[in-house]
Amino acid sequence: MNLNGRKFVMVSSTASVVDQDSPTEFHYQESDGVVWGSYTGDTVTHGHFVGTRDGDLVSISYVHALKAGGTAGGQSSSRIEKADDGLLRLVEEFSFDGDDTVHVSVCREVA
Repeated sequence: MNLNGRKFVMVSSTASVVDQDSPTEFHYQESDGVVWGSYTGDTVTHGHFVGTRDGDLVSISYVHALKAGGTAGGQSSSRIEKADDGLLRLVEEFSFDGDDTVHVSVCREVA
């Protein structure tokens, strides 16, 4: 379940409508249980995250610049699942700093 070198795309989110033509892409790195990476696409010009993985649970903090201007950041907790095709899915609960609303997104691994 190591995430090192894996790429994911967002397929759904309760926080916004996902642009299916240009979904947010996430690039993961992992070493010794520490995860980090970057993301871009959809409403995000560039973003970065850092956190930890313990078994199938990933906990991160993130920050990104928005195409509309400004920044957003927060925390998330993702559950790693293996899909029927053998690729991974990340089912994530996240919240933005300053907002207690918990959102849910799903990302699928790109082969």
